[in-house]
Amino acid sequence: MTKIGEFELVFRHLDKNGDGKISASELSHHVSLIGGKLFMKDAEMVVELLDSDGDGLLGFDDLVKLMEGGGEEEKLQDLREAFAMYDVDNCGFITPRSLRKMLKKLGESKSIDECKMMISQFDLNGDGVLSFEEFRVMMQ
Repeated sequence: MTKIGEFELVFRHLDKNGDGKISASELSHHVSLIGGKLFMKDAEMVVELLDSDGDGLLGFDDLVKLMEGGGEEEKLQDLREAFAMYDVDNCGFITPRSLRKMLKKLGESKSIDECKMMISQFDLNGDGVLSFEEFRVMMQ
């Protein structure tokens, strides 16, 4: 079987309702079936990052991109897009305030102190914010 054929089988398996698209709930559900843990808010973020046509669902090409992981340039672009989602103030950094805002949008309530603690774990230069490079290290 070809690689594309294998991807098609996976796609049909994940597309539980047969609509030709994979929703965040379908993705989250199937990850849990194989023993993983993908919270709904994280599945929604994955779909938002990979959704090429903006319909809020993953098409076949989007799933292939997810499964193949894309080239290095694509991975870097995906990371930049994810970083931009957290850099809600457009300042070039993820601040405790911007992290709190984004987490709130995702349905998770954290205090500024909790966000500072989360950032401090990956803040390599100790300036209290995450640069793109620090974010990249965190995501690897």
